[in-house]
Amino acid sequence: MTENDKNRFTGARRYVLDDELAHIVNISMALEMPLLLKGEPGTGKTMLAHAIAENLQMPLIVLNVKSSMKLIEALYQYDTLTRLNDSRFGDSKRDISNIEEYIKMGKIGQAFVAEHRTVLLIDEIDKADTDFQDDMLDVLDQMEFDIIEVDKTVRTRHRPVIVITSNAKKDLSDPFLGRCNFHHIAFPDPKMMRKIIGVHFPDIDADLLANAVNTFYRLREIDAVEKKPATRELINWIRALKADPDFRPKNLEKGEIPYLGVLFKKSQDYERANTAVSRRRLF
Repeated sequence: MTENDKNRFTGARRYVLDDELAHIVNISMALEMPLLLKGEPGTGKTMLAHAIAENLQMPLIVLNVKSSMKLIEALYQYDTLTRLNDSRFGDSKRDISNIEEYIKMGKIGQAFVAEHRTVLLIDEIDKADTDFQDDMLDVLDQMEFDIIEVDKTVRTRHRPVIVITSNAKKDLSDPFLGRCNFHHIAFPDPKMMRKIIGVHFPDIDADLLANAVNTFYRLREIDAVEKKPATRELINWIRALKADPDFRPKNLEKGEIPYLGVLFKKSQDYERANTAVSRRRLF
């Protein structure tokens, strides 16, 4: 195996990968560009970063973006309060005159100073405002940032593999889009979903697999549902069905669908699903 082969993403133990997605991951790493993933919740965007880290044996660092987050929080934090307390009470082992001892790296900073190459997942970037998005990409382009309190520039030791996810709840700026490779992960079709379920449940009964997947897609078609059940919900639902000693796969064909609360997490969605099931609108 060559060094290039070692640095190619080929999938992970519990992640079902199609060829197109594998290619865009490897191209993004070769071009040293962030990979921006879009798709509805439950399509495996976040889990792809975990799979890359597992396959390439790299540490994973996760930045969960919040609407109120400022870029500096993702880079570093200067703990002024602790330094003030140390100076007042004088019982710290740290040198209070050395500000660097009170600098803590944020998630992006951690990826920059890591001893080994990491996978940096920036999750749900669409929650952040446009300034955060564009300024963050400036840092990721330059692979450095300044700590103004100590007049120091932090440069990356090993350029991380960067995966950015978006649930498409807010438009991203054109400059942001232009500096990323982009891939839309479509919701799995039934054939792909059966492969995914097979990975999580290698010994699943064939009747349970067929009936559960068929029922799941019928439930997703219920009108006016705000949050359709995703892959995660299907996996948990199958766990619930398998754990019920009285459940029989053929019950699903009869329209007897238990544990709707595992699939639908919003009250209105649950009520719509429950009504559709009770009135046999799915079959």
